[in-house]
Amino acid sequence: MHSSQEKFTSVNVNTATGVVEFPVYYMRGGTSTGLVIWEGIAPQTKALREELLRLIMGSPLSGSILNNNQLNGLGRATPTTNKVFFVSVAEQSEQRVKLVSTLAQLSADHADIDWSVNCGNMSSAIPLWAYDHGLLPQVDNPELEILNTNTGVATLARLYYTKASGFELTEIPGIHGCYPSVDLFLQNPVGAKTGRLLPTGKAKETIDGIEVSCVDVAVPMVMVKAEDVGMVGDETPSQLNDNLELKQRLMAIWVEAGLRMGLKTKQGSFMTVEELQRSETIPKICLITKPKHNDANIAVRYFTPQKAHASMAVTGGCCLASACLVDGSVAAQVAERIQRQKVADGHDVTKIRIENPAGVLETEITYQSDPHCKLSITGAAYKRTAQILVKGWVPLIGASAKLRAALTLDRD
Repeated sequence: MHSSQEKFTSVNVNTATGVVEFPVYYMRGGTSTGLVIWEGIAPQTKALREELLRLIMGSPLSGSILNNNQLNGLGRATPTTNKVFFVSVAEQSEQRVKLVSTLAQLSADHADIDWSVNCGNMSSAIPLWAYDHGLLPQVDNPELEILNTNTGVATLARLYYTKASGFELTEIPGIHGCYPSVDLFLQNPVGAKTGRLLPTGKAKETIDGIEVSCVDVAVPMVMVKAEDVGMVGDETPSQLNDNLELKQRLMAIWVEAGLRMGLKTKQGSFMTVEELQRSETIPKICLITKPKHNDANIAVRYFTPQKAHASMAVTGGCCLASACLVDGSVAAQVAERIQRQKVADGHDVTKIRIENPAGVLETEITYQSDPHCKLSITGAAYKRTAQILVKGWVPLIGASAKLRAALTLDRD
């Protein structure tokens, strides 16, 4: 197998210009795009690591720039195109490989970088990245484990590839064309940020006069019936983003929900009102309605939370699908035609199909219920595709002397 490991784990210095050039994989995972970077070549201090990311993605180096379009970097001015994974190898043998991933979520408009959550879509790029580096077991349909440090959740990933026929190609909603198929299985995804399925202890509560449900599976999320905020539920993402009155009302809801859920920063302190207002990642919030198509169980308009998503994030999809199984939640009230199937080990498994602006996302939830109807979510699975867009070196124009030294001093 071809291996790019040696080639793309070294920093270059252009002999003609003296500019440091940093190696990256620019990739698509599901409906997100961003970078995958070898952990070992990145600066070890947070400040220098964040400077590196801002330079590469075209985010402000400090402060904020209203309506920044990131034309000087690889970001594309939306949350779903401003993701960076740092990846390292924890274990590797002929039979298995275990990787460790850390996600940085950047913004187009301001310099803040969020290190608090994972991205299920972008995670699907990691197996293809590992394949291209020659890290995967030499077997058909190789599997690997990815431990995410942001959430502590482990994901089992399967890349559909055989020596005889190459990649299995498939198509997913929101992406035209067929690309390498990846299945991801989240293991014990409950309480990614709060440690609890229902962070407030309630399946449903009232915020700002509206019934909501706060659920934490893969990511903490707030669910609201679209009609309760004056929406039909079939609005386009651009219509929702242009509705400033709606966005202000949703912000009031997600801020109060975040306070009630006890959400914390990466440093472990409880998030303040101001931090929740500025957050690019938690809590997510979504508007739900009954589906218009018979092949779906529920329809959604999903926010990141600052902007409406063009489709549906898979971590959010896992959370919403799980909420459909929580008795008394607003999601359970809205969802239709839920079918539960017993599997051999005593668990139940349910496939929830979520209608969204790009199509239908199917999520498979594995769970157990005790005689007292207590729900235990044990796994969530989904299918994505991945693609290497570009691999190469990004010239770091304007890098500080400290960043240049950190990247080159030990590599001369």
